[in-house]
Amino acid sequence: MTRLRDLSITVGECPTGPHNAITDIPGVLVGHTTIIHDQPRVARTGVTVVMPRDGDIWRNPAFAAYHSFNGCGEMTGLLWVEESGQLSHPIALTSTHHVGTVHEALIAYAQEYGHTEQSSLPVVAETWDGWLNDMDGFHLKAEHVYETLALIAGG
Repeated sequence: MTRLRDLSITVGECPTGPHNAITDIPGVLVGHTTIIHDQPRVARTGVTVVMPRDGDIWRNPAFAAYHSFNGCGEMTGLLWVEESGQLSHPIALTSTHHVGTVHEALIAYAQEYGHTEQSSLPVVAETWDGWLNDMDGFHLKAEHVYETLALIAGG
């Protein structure tokens, strides 16, 4: 597969980091869990968690904003980001039918590990992966989110 930079096409003005990844940004950690199986239902899905502030986002919020490119797709927590201008949870990305599961798991995790004193409004964004798997199988569970949080790392 040919990459844009192999064709001498650059996007943006800044050079890429050493890994050409979001984790090239100091303090940004990422974890990912993928679920793949064919029985009892086809699963090709997962969850990605982006953890700003070296994991201290829970108590040390970051300034935040969002931009809607085409208005299609759900993302929880945006009203709080818009109103407060802050992000106080990791950002999770998952499939359309798992947004609720991931949202609930992030809140449970924050409460269980003492990361929150009051309410929680995590940002969870969805992407449609229905062409990859049986979305109605509800493959992703809270334990997958916990596993992903345990795997966060930089680099």
